[in-house]
Amino acid sequence: MAEEEVKVFRTWSSPFPLRVIWALKLKGVEFDTVYEDLSNKSPLLLQYNPVHKKVPVLLHNGKPICESLVILEYVDETWKQFPLLPQDPHERAKARFWAKFGDDKVSQSIAYGILFKQGKEQEEEIPRAMEILQHLEEELKGKKFFGGEKIGFVDLALGWLAYYLGIFEEVIGLKLIDQEKFPLLLQWIQEFSTAPIIQENWPPRDKLIAKFAASREAALARGLKQGMVQVFVCHK
Repeated sequence: MAEEEVKVFRTWSSPFPLRVIWALKLKGVEFDTVYEDLSNKSPLLLQYNPVHKKVPVLLHNGKPICESLVILEYVDETWKQFPLLPQDPHERAKARFWAKFGDDKVSQSIAYGILFKQGKEQEEEIPRAMEILQHLEEELKGKKFFGGEKIGFVDLALGWLAYYLGIFEEVIGLKLIDQEKFPLLLQWIQEFSTAPIIQENWPPRDKLIAKFAASREAALARGLKQGMVQVFVCHK
């Protein structure tokens, strides 16, 4: 059997390609990494993702797959070892729901609503973010991971939260999750972020803090969303 070509197009700082990298490593799939500069996108990225022109892109035997959650499902269907999605149709549907909830609600509220806002606008968003995070707390009742006793699809989809949330908290000087309100979420953060395959792939913390601090300052100065788009949302 011919050797498979598997490549992941990513940036060093975006959390969303990490979903793909974690999934491939959990399944023991060998792959090459192609780092992109989103201020000067390569012809290959534009060729493989001409619609959104974003990372991540998975290239499998010459065929590109785009959008991180779509890639996760493709990886799970292609390489059967270490299943990410549950076998039960209802549980599988629930996993897709929570993954989409993470993208539509969690990242939108924390990145758009808090990280890139200040003053009254930020204050008004915090209760909404707490309510959204409370849904995750409830979903973790009786479970070690969102996927049960082992890392699964939802854990990978929400995995950025386990590392980037602390970075955002440091950048804005505000604690969003504490032991009293979110004991299960904090436990999940600890369990997930320190799992060997997860931990070894986190980007350097100091560099991320500097990058997001600069991006926040620039975005607030302009009063535009451009800063977040370049740093946090050049993904899917």
